[in-house]
Amino acid sequence: MNVSHTDAGKKGTTERRSFLTWLSSTALAGSAVISALANFVFLKPRATYGAPSRFSIGRPDQFPSGARIAIETRRICIAREGNQVAAISTTCTHLGCIVGVADTGFACPCHGSRYDQDGNVTGGPAPKALPWYQVKLAPNGDLEVDTNVEIKAGTYYNL
Repeated sequence: MNVSHTDAGKKGTTERRSFLTWLSSTALAGSAVISALANFVFLKPRATYGAPSRFSIGRPDQFPSGARIAIETRRICIAREGNQVAAISTTCTHLGCIVGVADTGFACPCHGSRYDQDGNVTGGPAPKALPWYQVKLAPNGDLEVDTNVEIKAGTYYNL
């Protein structure tokens, strides 16, 4: 049987068309999968809600009487007087700097605000006193601080 050049050309064209059909179908399916994954990633919320407002700071015996211990990662200072515990903010009310615990109270290293032992402003540009936060004893025996609940300055939690 004699095959003409035109028949061989048609066979090559058919093979090429099949390959191109397969290639475009594969590319279309791949782009559909990538698009579906991209939509899934887009729909998943990327919001970070920040640190929790209520957190454990440890057992009461970790804070000896008369101590003022700063927990810089939480921006609070734990003050203990006898069987009473309080949590005072270490965020300066002027511009939000972290104040340090000093012999006389608290001191802002950035702009010079000064606070007494209870967080009341004694000098500098700070417009108001440092807030005090609620402290409670959790069921597991740890102390918990809730920075969403401000309490009156000078209010200690009785252990």
